[in-house]
Formats: sequence, structure tokens, C-alpha cells
Amino acid sequence: MNPFRWSFRFQMLAAAAICFALIGFAIYSQFAWGLKPCPLCIFQRIAFAALGLVLLLAGLHAPRGTGGRRAWGLLALAAAMAGIGVAARHVWLQMFPPEIPACGAPFAFMRETMDTPGLIRQVLIGTGDCGAVDWTFLGLSMPWWSLVWFVLLAAWALLASFRRR
Repeated sequence: MNPFRWSFRFQMLAAAAICFALIGFAIYSQFAWGLKPCPLCIFQRIAFAALGLVLLLAGLHAPRGTGGRRAWGLLALAAAMAGIGVAARHVWLQMFPPEIPACGAPFAFMRETMDTPGLIRQVLIGTGDCGAVDWTFLGLSMPWWSLVWFVLLAAWALLASFRRR
């Protein structure tokens, strides 16, 4: 079964399913293994949800013309790029953790006490808990895997959207 021969609809729905499965894994690891998500982890989940929603809508819409498919591909790329940015920042913080790790306020508290631009700025600065590596698989931490999946899903969506049919 050649994945490049699959329909646009199937390719988008499969990619959306992967996004939702990744969110499910993150939630499972939080509750079953006790891994506490940092603010950057929460933002990566939001980016996966946004990407998954775009891919789901693209699959359900499944436009026949190339213009519609390309528009969905570019929307998926925008959502994936947001995720790539957050995941790359998280990887950077893990590679070069702050010298004085200071756990910041919980995300729920920051959300209640800060305006949206201030919250985003504070989250992207990162705290000591963002630099901690609590889990690895094949030598890569969870933010590394998020980065890999965002890149793969962006490439998948672009290939599905821009290939000739």
C-alpha cells in the first residue's frame, strides 16, 4: 500500500489521528506515569490540537480542486510551525538549562493572573522545570519527539496538499 497513492481525505484524517494519539499519549504519561507538564508542554499540546483540528477539517472537507487542498496544506503548515517553534524552544531549554533553575508559578495560576501576551511571553521564557528531562525514548526527550512529529506532520500535510493527482 503506497501512502502517496492514498486520497487527500485519507492522508489528512490519518495525520489528524496521529495528532490526537500524540495528545492522548501526553495525557496518559501525565496521569499514569506522573510526569508533570511544564507550560511549554501545555503549549505543545495546544499546537498538536490545532494541527489535528486543521487536518481533521481538511480531511472532512476534502476539496476536489488544487487551490482548496493547497489552502488546507498552508493552514496545516502554519499550525505545525507554531508547534515547531514551541518545541524547538523547549529543546533549547533542555540542552542549555537556566543556571539557576527556578520553578515558576503553575500554568493555571499564570493564566488567571496574567493577560494573554504576558502569559505567552512568560511561558516562552521557560522556567527551571522546562529544562528538566523526565522521560526519554531512544535517547530523545518528549520535546524532541514533539519537534520530530511536528516536522513530519508538516511535511506529510504539504506532500498531500501539493502533489499532483
